Amino acid sequence: MRDYTKELPRHTEKYIGENDLFLEIFPGESLPQNAENRPPLLFIHGAYTGSWMWSKYIPHYTREGWTCYAMNLRSHYRSRLLDMTEITFEDYLEDVREVIAECGVPPIVLGFSMGGILSQKLAETAELAGLVLIDSSISKEVHDLVPYQDIARKTLGLVVPAPVREELTSMDESAEDIAFQKKYLAMESSMAFGAFSFHYGATGISVDSRLISCPCLVIHAINSEEDDRRGRANAEYFHAEYTGLWNTTHTGLLAGQRYLESAETVLEWLKRTQL
Repeated sequence: MRDYTKELPRHTEKYIGENDLFLEIFPGESLPQNAENRPPLLFIHGAYTGSWMWSKYIPHYTREGWTCYAMNLRSHYRSRLLDMTEITFEDYLEDVREVIAECGVPPIVLGFSMGGILSQKLAETAELAGLVLIDSSISKEVHDLVPYQDIARKTLGLVVPAPVREELTSMDESAEDIAFQKKYLAMESSMAFGAFSFHYGATGISVDSRLISCPCLVIHAINSEEDDRRGRANAEYFHAEYTGLWNTTHTGLLAGQRYLESAETVLEWLKRTQL
């Protein structure tokens, strides 16, 4: 199995705060002129995962001179293990605030899945230089516009176990890609998941987009017209640029064979917006 964490560029590792959040800091290479004024990129992972999920992305950004902060929420990956039955969505918000403060200047936040809805909620009050939502969990307001149809609601236990991936490949993930994820996937907090996941009967997290003024980009994995409508509604709600990538999977956007399409979409947006 190819472990993409072993191929990451030179970086600093540290633990911050009372919950020992594991943070990886990757300095930009070949820094362009005026790079000292360039905000860092802050990568926020999704449920069950950690900073390892961004392993394919990070090298592309450091090569373009971007300093990258890849955080881990409490009890994720190499952060200190805590009682998952007591962790809430608000706890995760506090973790992100702590890392934003560690950045020193307002960062450009890239949030995937659960990391996306955390990013949206934080952007109401935190000063950000930019916001990128990659197949993000959606807010209550966007769900009201394009609700999920015919979803089989699941019952939450004390914790949410890691997804079982029995398939060997997917439409955009190789056997190596899936094996890599299976190596690191771990359980998730039920209280946090139950706050935003409509598949678990949540009413959703309300986000007031009128409070968010930074440039935004929305990228969605698209496999149906409904997916596309939801992605476009999400982008419109945040006055964001939109890219829908057809015939891609949720995890494939980060760890699959076509991840570069999403990664380069972000890089092109960064150049257009002159961030």
